Amino acid sequence: MYPTKELQSYVHYITNSTKSRNRDNISRTTAYFNYYLQFPEIKWSYLASLVSRNAGYNMTDLLLPPYRFILGDKERERLFMTYERANWLIFSDAYPQLLIYQLSKQLREPVFQLLKVFHVSDFMIKEWHYFWKFSDEDRLLRALIINEQNVIHGPVIEQSFFKKRVFHKLPYVLQNLLLMNAVLLPTKSTNLYGAYVQNFTSLTNRINLGKKLASILFTPSVYNETLAFAIDCEHTGSRYDYERYLDLSFQASPFLRMVYPIISHQDKIRTDWYKSGGVKKKWTKNVATPTKSDIGLTFYKKRQLLYAYYFIRSVFSRQEL
Repeated sequence: MYPTKELQSYVHYITNSTKSRNRDNISRTTAYFNYYLQFPEIKWSYLASLVSRNAGYNMTDLLLPPYRFILGDKERERLFMTYERANWLIFSDAYPQLLIYQLSKQLREPVFQLLKVFHVSDFMIKEWHYFWKFSDEDRLLRALIINEQNVIHGPVIEQSFFKKRVFHKLPYVLQNLLLMNAVLLPTKSTNLYGAYVQNFTSLTNRINLGKKLASILFTPSVYNETLAFAIDCEHTGSRYDYERYLDLSFQASPFLRMVYPIISHQDKIRTDWYKSGGVKKKWTKNVATPTKSDIGLTFYKKRQLLYAYYFIRSVFSRQEL
């Protein structure tokens, strides 16, 4: 399968490097960002680092009083596993691609045939070859967004456990209806850019969200602010990473590694989503950058309502005892 013993040794290195950096949300986020600093032409890696930060925020939110009060232990555990599984699965698919590109640059010739070893879709193999030839950074960015959302669609979104016990349950349905969840692009100021997550179970919606976030992120002013934050603020999984720059009275969520263990994942042989479904033309198109992408004010107004609901319910619960 491997053309040379030298390339075979690279396969072992990529396998081990991916596994060691896929331990938890902190290690994944750090790996994405460090890679981007080394290879800034791979824009997706920067976007992935910020989206991965948000996955960590969502995980530690589940330990805050309102979530502990409103959701049962099993519901919070299932939500955590949804975030963790998707985060792990995307990294296990994407990081070998990044390392194979790095190897190609070092060797000064493409070795994208190695992508087959890591069960990467035929779609992405074609896209990496195209990028090597034409250096179209935005096309590769869109391709990776399309690919990674397809990668998690079957094993997470459509998987019977998550489908029945997470996405069809009342907490998810209400969160979706009320637009309580958002992907934030933090800064070291009161500016919080990003977009709300709606109909997360829709593959097309998730792809559009990724493209929308990318269009916001790589707007020059937003890019400069978020990059300064990402460089100076180490990811802990707690919203305190950026909330320290805001005037808030909320309790900060805990540091991720203080509250969650390392999760062992089973990795089944993957089928190539591209062979069974292909790519819809609308997925490859650009999206317009939203005129209002600073969503911090509305996001925290919604969280104020959540805390208010929690305090009212907890008062009535104590009176009933």
